Amino acid sequence: MTDEPGISFSLALRDGYAFTVDFGDAGIPPMTIDETPPLGHNDGPNPSRLLAASIAGCLGASLLFCLRKAHVDVATLNADVHVTNGRSEKGRLRVKKVAVRLAPAVPADQHIRMARCLEIFEEFCVVTASVREGMEIDVTVETQAA
Repeated sequence: MTDEPGISFSLALRDGYAFTVDFGDAGIPPMTIDETPPLGHNDGPNPSRLLAASIAGCLGASLLFCLRKAHVDVATLNADVHVTNGRSEKGRLRVKKVAVRLAPAVPADQHIRMARCLEIFEEFCVVTASVREGMEIDVTVETQAA
């Protein structure tokens, strides 16, 4: 199995604990991420919210893709997300659970065609599958002159 081409982007400290994320794509505007008070100023979503939004967005897209392939007319698709935080054995704050409720609006006469999609769509969500299985994360620190 070979790896697919990856993506690269950059973050730059704005102020406090806020970073500007530049996705390196002219079609995607930069965004601010920030920690919640008292550490940050809540000037943008924090990394935990981005993680949960990524999970929900990927699940929604996977379900929508499957439903469209099954010729199911999806009028709307909404998601509600709940993040549960907790402490690790060392007392460090961690994301313990992300609960996602997907709510597609589909004509009643097409509900039967949804069955197979509801069985398999999670398997095709890259983010959810990666988080569930764990992933390799390499970290390096290269100190720069100020």
